[in-house]
Amino acid sequence: MPMYDALAPVYAALNGEVYYGRMADFIQNAFNTHFSGEVRDVLDLGCGSGNMTFPLLERGYSMIGVDASVSMLSEAQRHPRAGEVLWLEQDMRSFELYGTVEGAVCTLDGINHLLSRRDVLECFRLVHNYLVPNGIFVFDVNSPRKFARTYGDRTYILESEDAFCAWQNDYDPVRGKCYFDIDLFIKEKDGRYSRQSLTIKEQRYTERQLLTLLKEAGFAVLSVTDDYTDDAPCDETERLTFVVKAIK
Repeated sequence: MPMYDALAPVYAALNGEVYYGRMADFIQNAFNTHFSGEVRDVLDLGCGSGNMTFPLLERGYSMIGVDASVSMLSEAQRHPRAGEVLWLEQDMRSFELYGTVEGAVCTLDGINHLLSRRDVLECFRLVHNYLVPNGIFVFDVNSPRKFARTYGDRTYILESEDAFCAWQNDYDPVRGKCYFDIDLFIKEKDGRYSRQSLTIKEQRYTERQLLTLLKEAGFAVLSVTDDYTDDAPCDETERLTFVVKAIK
């Protein structure tokens, strides 16, 4: 999507505190535990610049990366192993694959960027369509607590060596929607900074809403846990992790 293009060159740096390795370990364990055969082909939906694609590639999976932002995909292709991944510029609500996969992932609140339950259902139905019988889908969402307390109406400043980001949140608790107004300053080769502004939106979904949509799309829920751990969600949970399988 065009609104993410400005973030593409600095997305990885601004998300440097995310533990992708631990997340990939959790996903691999979910595949090994819940799929009776070998998981070979894995779809990374909303893959961005490949921050989860490459850790899974390193674990031996044949990866397909789908994202609507051509700039994010361009950043992903800077990676030394980018040629080993099939990259597809497609929307999460209407993507097409060349065949089925045994596993699928959608990490770092990709589902929250779908702004209606109808959009989420369309996404779930497509994932179900391209998974083999009993194929495993792992995804996460930001919890209602995170929307209310961490997002709220707060302002954040994020910095990296070559970028400065001012991030203002505007949360509507009635509609469950959060607007992120972002001013991004990127350091150019001549030392000056260029400024780009954009607005990103996320939609809050409850666990109950997602369970209903998953059932309608044909999935059986295997677990819902706290942020890529085996711990049950609690009042302090900010990221819910779902492991589900396609019933066919």
